[in-house]
Amino acid sequence: MSNKIGKPALPEKRAVFATLWENSRGRFHDEAESATRTPFQRDRDRIIHSSGFRRLKQKTQVFVAHEGDHYRTRLTHSLEVAQIARSVARRLGVDEDLAEAMALAHDLGHPPFGHAGEDQLDESMHDYEGFDHNAQTLRVVTRLEQRYPTFDGLNLTWEMLEGLVKHNGPLVTADNPISSLPAAFRDFPYLEKLELDQFAGPEAQVAALADDIAYNNHDIDDGIAAGLFTIDDMLGIPLVGDVFRGVRLEHPVLDTQRTVYEAVRQLIGLWIDDLITETQRRVEKYQPDSAAAVRALPEPLVAFSEEFDAQQRALRAFLYERMYKHYKVNRMRSQAKRVLKELFDLFLQEPDILPPPLRQDAEQAPKERRARLVCDYIAGMTDNYAIDLHRKVFNLESMI
Repeated sequence: MSNKIGKPALPEKRAVFATLWENSRGRFHDEAESATRTPFQRDRDRIIHSSGFRRLKQKTQVFVAHEGDHYRTRLTHSLEVAQIARSVARRLGVDEDLAEAMALAHDLGHPPFGHAGEDQLDESMHDYEGFDHNAQTLRVVTRLEQRYPTFDGLNLTWEMLEGLVKHNGPLVTADNPISSLPAAFRDFPYLEKLELDQFAGPEAQVAALADDIAYNNHDIDDGIAAGLFTIDDMLGIPLVGDVFRGVRLEHPVLDTQRTVYEAVRQLIGLWIDDLITETQRRVEKYQPDSAAAVRALPEPLVAFSEEFDAQQRALRAFLYERMYKHYKVNRMRSQAKRVLKELFDLFLQEPDILPPPLRQDAEQAPKERRARLVCDYIAGMTDNYAIDLHRKVFNLESMI
């Protein structure tokens, strides 16, 4: 048994551009600070203990929950993103706890049934200012979680909220004024305090690209496990094909499952290494001396190289055609969208069958607000709950 221990390249101290927990801009509702945790550790713990986080265990991304226990769910995906985000944050010298908290929270606004569910809710909400999962995440952590006696939401730090709303970059540009943002964003009374015209801080940027790394690679694993494509089908994809060929050459008798695991492990490592290298190059180029300086840069500080970005696009194009548009997945999408559409239409027209206290609010609300309440209710459901509820309210046999 080997007892050799490697020495990873870790920074000796925090990077000058890291977000400093000591200088956190605080929370919008005053609270005494924790004696045992930094503000960002406290944010992370609040996410983990939230109802929305627990429900991620039965919210899926591509496959509906009842299709099998071995496919990723939003919860397992979020944990993988958090692990990658911590690893990258550690190597860059930025705050690991903030990066981890951001990774754990980034999918809280997703409805059941993955992208199919999001598309359907946006369609159902077309006349009521639409649905956006990033905006819904902000709604969850600032309003829908109701755990504390003096405020709604989780009362996360400014840095957490800023990172969550700018998960995909600046929200406000010359072509995209604040009035054009989803209603779930505009409903937050402190939205304009989050510096919407700038990039997010470095830890939020780390979490966003950790999301891409996890997503790309676990879809390879899940797609092959589901029989949607094979290893041989992937050999023509840049980088991915080379890695699979290398694993087969080094381990010629390895079974398919272990071959996939080893290739995915190596691919995650390659993507992380490229992310670190390109980010360090940009650090040298811009020399930001604070997290505020990172936000004000003309481009993201944390990024993949152009070469890896192109390889990522090739992989996503393959997965789009062979996985997301596979007829089996399309059937699941069709069923999922039908379930959510019928639930939404029913609850909007018959609010008296909603559970209390939602029923009372929905019955008294004008139609636009009622639609948002119904949308919140459905977006919070798990796959299994939505399927079971649909069966109960539409299947006459459930009355017998």
